Amino acid sequence: MNDSDIILEFGIKRENEERRDGGCAVIFDPTSQKYAAYRHLKSGMLGLYGGGFNEGEDEIEGTLRELKEESGLYDFLYIEKIDRVLAHYHNIGKNIDRVASATCLLVILKSSKLQPTQLEEHEKYELEWATPEELISIWESRNEIKNYDHWIYFLKKAVNRAIELGYDTTSLKM
Repeated sequence: MNDSDIILEFGIKRENEERRDGGCAVIFDPTSQKYAAYRHLKSGMLGLYGGGFNEGEDEIEGTLRELKEESGLYDFLYIEKIDRVLAHYHNIGKNIDRVASATCLLVILKSSKLQPTQLEEHEKYELEWATPEELISIWESRNEIKNYDHWIYFLKKAVNRAIELGYDTTSLKM
């Protein structure tokens, strides 16, 4: 077994978890030097765009579909798979405990042009732009039940990659 065979595990295992594999995207706009997140209108929480895969969908197409549906962003310059982990979390919007093989993509935008969103009933979101430090601070302050450990891991790894690629020129290496 080599390092690439190891799948990291995040969160707290809960009884009666529902399996729902999916993905999320760390989205970077080189023009504004900010990262896209959704703000949940009810809770005020910021999150990474993403969701569950449909049957037969691969992890990249499923993550990009969710990203386009939820954010309206669609004009991509660069896409790279960052990692895949096993995540245990409580889905607040659906009030259900989940376990997922979760994939993260780094998406560099060509532009921040938007198309209409296609939100599900529980998705009360609006697009917001933030620094990595702002996102991590928010997630760490609300992480009592370990819902955000995998997002923190993904964000740090994706920001470092965006810096390595030369797109992110203002964030500090994480």
